[in-house]
Amino acid sequence: MQFCDSCGSMMVSDGESMVCTNDDCGAQTRRDEARAAEFVSTDKQRDDDVIETEEGANFEGKPTATDVICDACGHDEAWYTIKQTASADEPPTRFFKCKECGRRWRGYN
Repeated sequence: MQFCDSCGSMMVSDGESMVCTNDDCGAQTRRDEARAAEFVSTDKQRDDDVIETEEGANFEGKPTATDVICDACGHDEAWYTIKQTASADEPPTRFFKCKECGRRWRGYN
């Protein structure tokens, strides 16, 4: 990740340049091709892209939640894991996998 020298905001790749994401700043620098392979820019990140870091994460055998409803199939049971995704004074996030259709989602307490 590259940060703006002027304001400290994150910069994104735009062709041959790196552009500051702060609309008030708008700084641009020439992209260093030697470091270009280190940078990945995304416009949007979907929830299903970040739920589990491993594609084949094994939920089977994990605790079962019966207080959730799968939006995809309406089933009322899902396996879940708990991870601390924010600071320690915030509640943990529960990650679910539907026992019926396999859909994954996250829940916040």
